Amino acid sequence: MALMDTHVATAEGPVEGQRGRRSRRGTISWRGIPYAAPPVGPLRLRAPQPVQPWTDTLACHDYGPSPIQDKMFTARGDGTFQPRSEDCLTLNVFAPDTVAAAGRPVMVFNYGGAYILGGSATPIYDGAFLARARDVIVVTVNYRVGPLGFLDLSDYSTPERPFDVNCGLRDMVAALEWVQRNIASFGGDPDRVTVFGESAGGAAVLTLLSTPSAQGLFSRAIAQSPAADLVVHRESSELIADEFVRQVVDPRRRVGPERTEPFHTPDQVARIIDGADPFELLGAGNRVLAFTRQAQLSDPMPFAPVVDGEYLPQSPVAAAIGGRTHRVPLIAGSNLDEGELFARFWSILPEPAQFLVGVHDPEVREELARLYPGTRDEVRLSADAVFWIPTSLFAEHHAKHSPTYVYRYDYSVRALKLSGIGATHATELLAIFGIYRHPIGVGLAALGSWGSTKRITATMQSLWTWFARTGVPSEQWPPYSIDDRRVLLIDDPARVVDDPDGARRAAWERVHLELRRE
Repeated sequence: MALMDTHVATAEGPVEGQRGRRSRRGTISWRGIPYAAPPVGPLRLRAPQPVQPWTDTLACHDYGPSPIQDKMFTARGDGTFQPRSEDCLTLNVFAPDTVAAAGRPVMVFNYGGAYILGGSATPIYDGAFLARARDVIVVTVNYRVGPLGFLDLSDYSTPERPFDVNCGLRDMVAALEWVQRNIASFGGDPDRVTVFGESAGGAAVLTLLSTPSAQGLFSRAIAQSPAADLVVHRESSELIADEFVRQVVDPRRRVGPERTEPFHTPDQVARIIDGADPFELLGAGNRVLAFTRQAQLSDPMPFAPVVDGEYLPQSPVAAAIGGRTHRVPLIAGSNLDEGELFARFWSILPEPAQFLVGVHDPEVREELARLYPGTRDEVRLSADAVFWIPTSLFAEHHAKHSPTYVYRYDYSVRALKLSGIGATHATELLAIFGIYRHPIGVGLAALGSWGSTKRITATMQSLWTWFARTGVPSEQWPPYSIDDRRVLLIDDPARVVDDPDGARRAAWERVHLELRRE
């Protein structure tokens, strides 16, 4: 087969990629392609704007800077850290290095990180292995996180200095628009674009399915361990914005919900925000995380897509219940031991009691207490409430108009199983991106799981890419419906089960029914 040229003409200007070496042989990558103008200066906290076209060939040989976040989250895996910058709106394209007779399926990935961290330079998101193994185009996207991506200062907008809401979500839409304009030049098929993501990236997928401006930009969707209810409602976003500005003005101010008057005018807020260093804004955002917990807001995270009634009219679950999600096939699911990662390494899940606020029926509370009887069960309860149950609700209603496939990822390598971590949050990414043969994952595979990691990687990559190719992941994986609730348990081997953990699901259904009556 003829080799693909590393030079590609995009609508914005020519770019040059690099052929893969060693383990990435057989691929070409174009890394750090700008898909929108740098969101700096007057474009801070504004919707992404078109990039300035260029005429000289742009060497796209390395990832662009990570979004502004704490440095520890930008590790490259080799003892170095990815630079951080507001100028972060870039994406990366990974493709087989041969010319195909027809356009290849395209898979566009959004990373997780609770909408406060993450970047496409994270080694686990290397798309070369998946592109080569399954003959697809993989695109990984940088989007703004934390306050620079999801702070809502729209109440302080003026004609002279507007602030846009949902900047990070708009970044994802802008990246999908770039794909529609340009991916054919890289050998991709713009009519077969699958958007996929994990954790907050999975939640973003469900949010994109509920975002009017994203309609028509993708033809399939995969949501891995999404926190489907991870949004901020307007009543919370107003309090968060108020506290955020106060924290920028006075970094030593005690975090708390008390208010003093008078406060700042829109012109003053514009000068405060525009005059701040981006890392000052990051620090204020970190303090607002603590404020959100202390104030016990109904939305547990301060930075997430805002249900503003316009750009995002409803939360994803509400949109699904109302039948207003985009008509595209969907894969959605969660992991068997989802909560163990958070219990051991990153304690950000809300306390179990928070999920029962507003539930007054004693029978419902007693049933949940019976189903989650021990201390360790509190971890499972929180994880079920954040990941599994809202995802199941979304899938149940999306399935009424579009083919929907639900999974539970049960596989874990021997080392993680013995440690008790098991099939925890994000472990499926190792299989999807083929990382068990990468230096990051090879140690886990070598400790008694070499054969099974090879098989689970083949299983995951086959299901995900066949879905991207055809809209159906496997003839052996039936669509989800409320009649039988058939779920694929992805393990070595995989199997289909009707309504796994049905008693827990039914109990949470009663919780949500009662909350909707409130």
